[in-house]
Parts: sequence; C-alpha cells; structure tokens
Amino acid sequence: MESSELSEKLNRLFETMRKPHDPPLSNAAAAAAITESTGVAISAAYLWQLRTGLKSNPTVTHLRAIAEYFGVPASYLIDAGIDPHLDAQIKLLSTFRDAGIRDLATRAAGLTSQSLESIRQMIDQVRRLEELPPIGPSPGEGRGTGDSEEP
Repeated sequence: MESSELSEKLNRLFETMRKPHDPPLSNAAAAAAITESTGVAISAAYLWQLRTGLKSNPTVTHLRAIAEYFGVPASYLIDAGIDPHLDAQIKLLSTFRDAGIRDLATRAAGLTSQSLESIRQMIDQVRRLEELPPIGPSPGEGRGTGDSEEP
C-alpha cells in the first residue's frame, strides 16, 4: 500500500473515531493508548510519520495494533484500496457525530416502525426538495413502500 493511501486512512480514523465534541487524538495520546490497550509499543513520532506519509514501510504488527485500537479490521490498514462497505461505515460514524443527526436519532428512539417509516418518507421528500441524491433502504430493511412515488 502506498504511504499516501495509508496516511489518508489513518487520518480518517483519527478524525472519525472520537467522541462528538472531542478534538481528534494527538499522536502522543494515541500512541500511549495503543501501547496500553494492545501491548504493542508505538511512539508518537512513528504515528506522525505514518500519518504524514513519511514512513513508507510500516510493520504489520504496528498496523494491526492501530487497527485493533480503532476497532477496525487490520485489513483496512494493511490492504491496498478502500473497502467500500467499511468506508461507508466509517463515513456513517462521522455523520452521526453531527449534533443534528444525533438529536434526530434520540428523538426517534422508541417510535413504532410505522412512525419511523413516515419520518423516512418525509426525509426522502426533503432530500428531493433540496435536490440531494436519494438514499436507498438499508440492507435487509425491505421497505417496500414504493420509493418512486411522491408522498
């Protein structure tokens, strides 16, 4: 894998895998946490080199430890290319950090499936009004509501 691709993936993890209002982890804090949680010693300088693309041949042991700490499969950092499914999950986590999305999800907790379907339809309509691309149903959701029909 090229160092620029790895640095992009690492920086995405640092940005995404954090609490909503917390700043991204510093390299020093991440290095200490990775070392403590995985038992694999890693330095802040090494993380900085990986994140900036200066380190071109990282060890698999370090990549596995970083992946374990951030809760992603090691293949995310080891393999070349982007796993579209995993990338979508990481982007979704980033979206959920947005306060407005969290607020909507909190308010929707406990609603019936019929109410949730009504809300989905309203959101789909607002997306059309704002000329945003449609979002398909979640895998296994089986909405079957005729998304092409106008509400």
